[in-house]
Amino acid sequence: MSDSNTTQSPISHPLFATLYDWFPQSTLFAPHRTTLVQDLSGRVLELGCGTGDLFPFVAETDPEPLAYHAIEPDPHMRKRAARTASELSLEVDLRDARAESLPYPDDSFDIVLASVVFCTIQDPDTAVEEVARVLKPGGEFRFFEHVHADGWRGTGQRLLNPLWERVAGGCQLTRETIPRFVGHDAFSVAEIERLEFGVFPATPFVRGTVCRRRDGLLE
Repeated sequence: MSDSNTTQSPISHPLFATLYDWFPQSTLFAPHRTTLVQDLSGRVLELGCGTGDLFPFVAETDPEPLAYHAIEPDPHMRKRAARTASELSLEVDLRDARAESLPYPDDSFDIVLASVVFCTIQDPDTAVEEVARVLKPGGEFRFFEHVHADGWRGTGQRLLNPLWERVAGGCQLTRETIPRFVGHDAFSVAEIERLEFGVFPATPFVRGTVCRRRDGLLE
C-alpha cells in the first residue's frame, strides 16, 4: 500500500458535500451509473463514493452474493454516504481512505468502480497503480469520468479550472484521465465509449471497462 496519504493535504469540503446532490447533472448520470453496476458480483470496491450517489443503483441490482466496499476521504461526504447506505439497507464497508493508498491487500477485488472521481484525486497516477494492485487477475475496472474537451470547450476549461477547482471540491476540468487507464501495462481494454453530453464546463464524459491482465506485470 502506498504511503501517499501522509504527504497530501487533508480533504474537507463541507459546503460542497451539502450541495453536491443538488447539482443539475445528477439526473443525467442515472443511465450511465445503471450501466456501471450491471452484473456486480464477488468483492467490489467503489473509489471516492462521495455522498453515496451510486448506492441506490447498487441496491436496485439484486446482485449475486456481493461484498460491497467503498472509500471516501472527505468526512462530510462520508457521513452523508453512511446515511444513504443505512436508508437503503445496503451493506457497505465504508472506510476513510484515499485512492492513492488503498487499505486492502493485493488481488482483493473482482471489480473496482470509479464514478466521476478521478477528476478530484490528487495523485491520479498513484491511484491507477493502486487499482491495478488490488484487482484480481481478470478483474474489471469500470469507470465513468468527465474529461478534458477539445476545441473552444477545452480552452474554456483551462481558463475556468482555477476557479472551478476551488468551488467544486478540487475537481479538475482539464485532466487527461483515460490515457492513464488504457495506457497502463497491467490493463487490457474491454470497452471505451466517449459520451458527448453534460453541462459545460464538465463535459464530455467517457465510460468504459479495462481488465487486469492475467499475464500482466503485476502477476
